[in-house]
Amino acid sequence: MSINRREFIGAGFSALALLGTPAAGKEEKARAEAGTPAAQPTRWAMAIDVRRCLELPGCVKCVAACNRAHNVPALDDARHEVKWIWKQRFEDLFPSSGASLADAFKGKAIPALCNHCDNPPCVRVCPTQATWKRADGIVMMDWHRCIGCRYCMAACPYGSRSFNWVDPRPHIATLNPDFPTRTKGVVEKCNLCEERLAVGKPPACVEVCPQKALVFGNLDDPDSALRGVLRSRFSVQRKPELGTRPQVYYVI
Repeated sequence: MSINRREFIGAGFSALALLGTPAAGKEEKARAEAGTPAAQPTRWAMAIDVRRCLELPGCVKCVAACNRAHNVPALDDARHEVKWIWKQRFEDLFPSSGASLADAFKGKAIPALCNHCDNPPCVRVCPTQATWKRADGIVMMDWHRCIGCRYCMAACPYGSRSFNWVDPRPHIATLNPDFPTRTKGVVEKCNLCEERLAVGKPPACVEVCPQKALVFGNLDDPDSALRGVLRSRFSVQRKPELGTRPQVYYVI
């Protein structure tokens, strides 16, 4: 029996289509036939209560907890600083805020971190797909795929990414053996503690905050504590005019 080139290619594509049928689609079909409700969709986000945070000026427990959990190095040279969550002056984070907000919080340091944008420009520019957005909204990093081109750093309008100019491992105060270390020449950033979420724990910064100023939850769950805070208080996002749709909200 003979087969021409067109028939061979067509058969190949048909086989790939069958192999590529997602298991999730089968699960949804089985769930619908059994009358089982679909799982609650998840879109992780965070709210930072600015006023509550400022009740403890100088507190950096959230930063320290994150650094310990993720082996963030402590480097003497400020030019080589690596940061996942840090504190920065309000007017630097919100340079175009209204006069009333600027006056109320001028000179006050508040937390900043990766915004895990709903429309992340860093993902679009990465040539190796070392950074990508998960279905639950977390913008991830694969340090093994990162080639250190720093396109993502140039694309991020929030300064949320750090480049390892030197080997970070000798500069880790207390090594956490449960989280991977990085190497010289790669970019890193906050991962919203996805490794803790996987075992039902909140992000480390949220867990240790003595003021409960950091509220984390599922934005798609109307009954979540996060949605409750956002319903009851006015909030702002960093540079919303850029269209990145940040998923970190600052409650005023």
